[in-house]
Amino acid sequence: MGVPEQLAERMSMAEQHEYLRARFSRRTMMRGGAVTLGAVAGGAFVPGAVAQAATPTQTFASTATVDGALVAPFGRHLAFGNDASTEMTISWQVPVAVKKPFVRIGARPWDLSRKIEAEVRTLYTPAGVGASGDHTQYYVHAKLTHLRPGKTYYYGVGHQGFDPAEAHLAGTLGTFTTAPARKEPFTFTAFGDEGVGYHGLANNSLLLGQNPAFHLHAGDICYADPAGAGKTADTGFDSRVWDQFLAQTESVAKSVPWMPAYGNHDMEAWYSPNGYGGEEARWSLPDNGPDAKNLPSVYSFVYGNTAIISLDANDISYEIPANLGISGGTQTKWFEAQLKKFRASKDVDFIVVFFHHCAYCTSTAHASEGGVRQEWVPLFEKYTVDLVINGHNHQYERTDVIKGDKVVKKLPIGETAYPETEGVVYVTAGAAGRSLYAFSAPDSYEGHVNEVDSVASFINTKDGKVNETVAWSRVRYLNYSFLRVDVEPAPRGHYAKLKVSGIAETGDRVDHFTVARKAK
Repeated sequence: MGVPEQLAERMSMAEQHEYLRARFSRRTMMRGGAVTLGAVAGGAFVPGAVAQAATPTQTFASTATVDGALVAPFGRHLAFGNDASTEMTISWQVPVAVKKPFVRIGARPWDLSRKIEAEVRTLYTPAGVGASGDHTQYYVHAKLTHLRPGKTYYYGVGHQGFDPAEAHLAGTLGTFTTAPARKEPFTFTAFGDEGVGYHGLANNSLLLGQNPAFHLHAGDICYADPAGAGKTADTGFDSRVWDQFLAQTESVAKSVPWMPAYGNHDMEAWYSPNGYGGEEARWSLPDNGPDAKNLPSVYSFVYGNTAIISLDANDISYEIPANLGISGGTQTKWFEAQLKKFRASKDVDFIVVFFHHCAYCTSTAHASEGGVRQEWVPLFEKYTVDLVINGHNHQYERTDVIKGDKVVKKLPIGETAYPETEGVVYVTAGAAGRSLYAFSAPDSYEGHVNEVDSVASFINTKDGKVNETVAWSRVRYLNYSFLRVDVEPAPRGHYAKLKVSGIAETGDRVDHFTVARKAK
């Protein structure tokens, strides 16, 4: 993105951000003020009705007079608030500045009388930062509170000149359903490493058919920064890829809360010292994590009998250290407190944790992350986490039941794990759409089982890559796929279940297993 490679190698994400800001700020002012001073000083985005300070003056002058009736919102995506049963944020994008954006909401599509003002977050990327020219993006967010649990709502997004309540715009309406107030069966889906393209679009189409209550995205969301090293020298960065991505995922995300964790390709150095300023403009996620400013993708929510925890593994990654140690240990402390709280809750049976870098994977590209094994795996085992979902490696891989870095129980396809007494199962679901990686061992999946006693792999440590030979790689599928999880509650003392399936882009099932735990 503009820092010489020899400097970027020695700089943290925050140092690269300062370098880039200083360089392009000076260039901008010398050119005659293509960006207002407010945009340079104000950081990643400026909340407000139009946020003119973050907009190139020439571009703003040409868009300020656009008739709102000619501007259609796109890229709608939902996210739960801190309480998934009563809070929902509706987010979308507009191609130019609009006036007075809002959401209409109601219990019926013909009754959208409730109107809620929305916030615009304007994101400016100057020419020379990566591959894109001067580009301003307008992201709009409306947080809804005091909703009723387990209820379906209709909504429409609009602005002055574009009112979704008008009859001819009825086709632009969407729906969402809040989390139930009690334990009920439900399904959720998950994957990582999607990007923009045919395979991501194909997987999204299949997701809709699963009727998920929500979707987890385990990082590396759109690949606007294709290098993924978290460096300002990542010259291929193009912020406009986000426009394509949000349009691609809208078919699902407009009705299914799309809950991301951030990966290495999601660190974009121009916008903020931690690389997440652009993400903060585009997403409105729960803000109940330890540090919403530095770790905006660290949060938790509860749906039915299941607690979901999103973590930021960039904070502990030895392999890609641009943000290594950014939390100063606060993320891990918060994580343990969350695990302790949810295990003590009478309403929570299952704990599912998702993040980007893999705890256990045998890909020949990235394999396993030593920082995760050092910091978080002991906590997974101490609090008997029921399922860990990762991305980063572009394939599907599932482990046996693991404890203390060893197989405590083989878990063939179709079998059941009992985390209370056995250990943890890890799934890499990073084949959502980007180019596939490779395994050192042959594929082994449902209908094509090819068991091996051991697999040659490696782990990324603070001292570099360390080779290891592992016995825990149970299922390997090298093609596009996603994860489906069916949650089945049970009466107290009986076994509640997570029925987990790996689903190929073709619709075929490539893996299935069950996680069972006695219900509280």
